Amino acid sequence: MANSITLAQKFLPVIDETYKAASATAPLDTASQADFTGANEVKVLKVSTTGLGDYSRTTGYPKGDVTAVWETLKLTEERGKEFSIDRMDDEETLGLAFGAVTGQFMRDWVCPELDAYRFAKYASTEDVLTTDAAVLTKDTIVAALDEAVRAMDENEVPEDGRILFINSELKPKINEAFSRTWGSNAAINSLLFNYNNMPIVYVPKSRFYTAVTLNDGTTDWGYDKATSAKSINFMIVQPSAVLQAKKFCMPKIFSPDENQAMDMWKFQFRLYHDSFVYDNKKAGVYVHKSTT
Repeated sequence: MANSITLAQKFLPVIDETYKAASATAPLDTASQADFTGANEVKVLKVSTTGLGDYSRTTGYPKGDVTAVWETLKLTEERGKEFSIDRMDDEETLGLAFGAVTGQFMRDWVCPELDAYRFAKYASTEDVLTTDAAVLTKDTIVAALDEAVRAMDENEVPEDGRILFINSELKPKINEAFSRTWGSNAAINSLLFNYNNMPIVYVPKSRFYTAVTLNDGTTDWGYDKATSAKSINFMIVQPSAVLQAKKFCMPKIFSPDENQAMDMWKFQFRLYHDSFVYDNKKAGVYVHKSTT
């Protein structure tokens, strides 16, 4: 089995690179991570205190209260898949077949599901900042974005690091909302990449719902939009407000000689993950969703 371990270690960077290139939520992975090693849950200490009062030269300092509560975060999603490649189909090189299969699998299935689950989890978290609107047009989208920024500023959410996720269907609307003066450049790019110091990430519509259903893989696989779900128009996230915990089990690779069932290379992929919004930082997520 030493050879299998070596191969798994060799191709793990391929999985990571493919995920980061194709995932919309990858920028949020840079936030501080909790350690789920050896367990499926972690406890986060939430601390709150009372404010200032008048100092008395007779009685001294006013008394205050400190509240400390442990918030438990527990991983709930275990997902996996197995692929087999015939010995003859992969006679010359494992790298070519495995790289192609893994890359396409990550782009077509893992990245979209991760994004959809995470956005839905954030959007459905109770008490995050939320606004409903039926349709955003080029005449209303800027005002909606500015209102979102105002609401987060009012709640004293740090400005630095905020990321603006926009439904890809609204890309033409936000481009039309701003007038531009074109020079004599041979190439023109009208796409907006940043709004008021917030980098913009355009999210495919199929990954941007308030709720999704993860299929068990027996009659269907991947995920579907939940029956009660609404489309998300845009979402602003302060990365420090969320936790994207993922435990990748080392991919298992079995050679045709080790595979007792068939004369095939066997590849197994398992992902144990979840996403959370910290209770004390719910104002760090603003969701603008459709009413339809």
